[in-house]
Amino acid sequence: MRRAALILFAALGAASCHPRQPAELAVRDAWVRLPAVPGNPAAAYFTVKGGPVADQLVSVDSSKAERIELHESKMTDGKMSMRPLDRVEVPAGGTLVFAPGANHAMVFGVDPSVQPNGTLPLTLHFASGKALTADAHAVSAGDAAPVPHDH
Repeated sequence: MRRAALILFAALGAASCHPRQPAELAVRDAWVRLPAVPGNPAAAYFTVKGGPVADQLVSVDSSKAERIELHESKMTDGKMSMRPLDRVEVPAGGTLVFAPGANHAMVFGVDPSVQPNGTLPLTLHFASGKALTADAHAVSAGDAAPVPHDH
């Protein structure tokens, strides 16, 4: 019994000497709602998992779009309003969600080759200098949002 306790104590001590490292900055569940009217902007959504230190999302771009702007939608006095964002905080070990009715990326000048069930390549740029890429699943204007991986 005493030997088992010593082995357990040694194992626990070794584990505490090597704490689990926080996950790296990552993007997942990227998707884009294509516009109902060709030529109008699309909206892109995604989730950013924070890494071991806080960071800021400063821009998004795509080889298949003219430009992408970060925006915030907000309900104020019963009216939905939208405003551009210069940057968005990504908390250390936390989650930043871009979702319908909240933060989103407005995608202007989407290449006509991007069709429903296809993908739109996105590159997310952070204040730290890191860049993450994701292929956003494209859906039609009237289609339901894709189900996130954690559901």
